[in-house]
Amino acid sequence: METVSLQMTFPKDMVPYLSDTERLFERNAMILFPLIRNMTLSHGRAAEILGVSKRELIEFYNAMGIPYLNQSRDELLSELETYDRLKGA
Repeated sequence: METVSLQMTFPKDMVPYLSDTERLFERNAMILFPLIRNMTLSHGRAAEILGVSKRELIEFYNAMGIPYLNQSRDELLSELETYDRLKGA
């Protein structure tokens, strides 16, 4: 993964936490999450940027309490029924 350095402004008390290279993936994944949530980036593209598989990124977010699917089972079944009806299955 190619990297670049950027000059950014943060509250002074955040610096020790931003400098923790052991948590680099976690930090970067959390920076990208708002872009996934507002649909600027897909999970797949975010995973490419981070150099991991989509599955690994989804599992990371799930471990952080951020589910990949936020629908109830009934909502998902309803969507699948609509899909089947539209596809003529």
